[in-house]
Amino acid sequence: MALKKKLAVAGATGFIGRWFIETYKDKYDIIALSRKKVTPSPNSDIEWRMVDLFSISSSVNALEGVDYALYLVHSMQPSTRLNQSNFEDTDLLLADNFSRAAESCNLKHIIYVGGILPKDDLNISKHLKSRFEVEQVLGSRKTPLTAIRAGIIIGPGGSSFKIVKKLVEKLPVMACPTWTKSKNQPVDLRFALKCIDQIMGNEKYFNFPIEIGGSQVITYMDLLKLTAIEMGKRRWIFSVPFFSLGMSKLWVGVFSGSNSNFVSPLIESLRHDMTLKSKVILENLPDYNIKETIKRALDKSINIPVFPVGVPQTKDKNTVRSVQRIANPGKKTAHWVAQSYPLWLSKIFSRIISAEKNNALLKFKFLGICLLQLEYIESRSDNNRQLFYITGGFLTKRTNRGWLEFRSILDGEYIITAIHEFVPRLPWFVYKFTQAKAHLLVMKKFEKHLSTLKK
Repeated sequence: MALKKKLAVAGATGFIGRWFIETYKDKYDIIALSRKKVTPSPNSDIEWRMVDLFSISSSVNALEGVDYALYLVHSMQPSTRLNQSNFEDTDLLLADNFSRAAESCNLKHIIYVGGILPKDDLNISKHLKSRFEVEQVLGSRKTPLTAIRAGIIIGPGGSSFKIVKKLVEKLPVMACPTWTKSKNQPVDLRFALKCIDQIMGNEKYFNFPIEIGGSQVITYMDLLKLTAIEMGKRRWIFSVPFFSLGMSKLWVGVFSGSNSNFVSPLIESLRHDMTLKSKVILENLPDYNIKETIKRALDKSINIPVFPVGVPQTKDKNTVRSVQRIANPGKKTAHWVAQSYPLWLSKIFSRIISAEKNNALLKFKFLGICLLQLEYIESRSDNNRQLFYITGGFLTKRTNRGWLEFRSILDGEYIITAIHEFVPRLPWFVYKFTQAKAHLLVMKKFEKHLSTLKK
């Protein structure tokens, strides 16, 4: 009897992750990754590993001994008190960390579940562009990647369909924005799970994207109407042309009770037609009727998988994370940027703020006072990633955990500058409106500087 393959699920507590683990826990040795410390029940065969996906070393530890990985990570929620980042830049950094860790651990295959790319002429939404960028980064190293681009995945406990359900519950009359006429091919959760299982470890599907969706093409307004029928609700649903995108976000957020961090990028994506361009033929996949899919998603008798409650890592109250993407038309390496940034900073502040380098230590000083001390970690740096630990200085309260990094990404198209686990010494209110704002302004100026440089 063949040994079961070890499969790491990043995003294990999400909608797809929970159902995949529940459905295939007997086929694979599941390693569920969580940023919280989870104590599984004694009878569980699931191994839980705590991981900080912002840390490459933590990601490597989490993937030790793993054969395959299912990547379902979307960073819609902040993990620190102040998060000077948007989800696109954060997702890019997390994907690069995971790709590096997968290569280091010699994983045989990664599957990533993203969204169907639009076929219309509209500018692609930030949400879908981010999914495509994540796909590119995950596949940028030697570990084979299969990107599954899916329509709306509908099943019990699904967050996107939950919004549809709440709107139907609360609104007897729905004057819908024009984006509700966009076309999609919703896919049954069971179909999506079978696709993931069939593709996992199958060399035939390595290194190219696969689109999946149901056989029926419907609009989002159709989805609302069909859901109302299955819920036994009489609803008047019609389209109006004057809803702006901002009004749509407000409307959906208020009446669905969903967090704006989740609703906003989702609504931006829904204005696109997202239908299948091509269909990959997999084996023994049933074609679920959309009405049957909706009915099952609404079925309260189905037990949604519940996982043990985790305990988050202990953090200082005033922890800060800042992830900034900088355009890099000159295709400068992270090593070049890390060397040039202190010199540039000294120059623009006319030496009032100076950068002094002594072996591995880099000190930023103001009138002789050390504001920040950084220690360059050569053993964990390379041409496309430069790592510095924050080890001292007047502006930092903690000297044993935070770090700064420069990252070259997407073939050098961008530089990511990121500060992690930083705890300021200044009172929080003062820090938030002084040092934090100043950092963003400096990064904008540095981006402008990089934009003037050629290859």
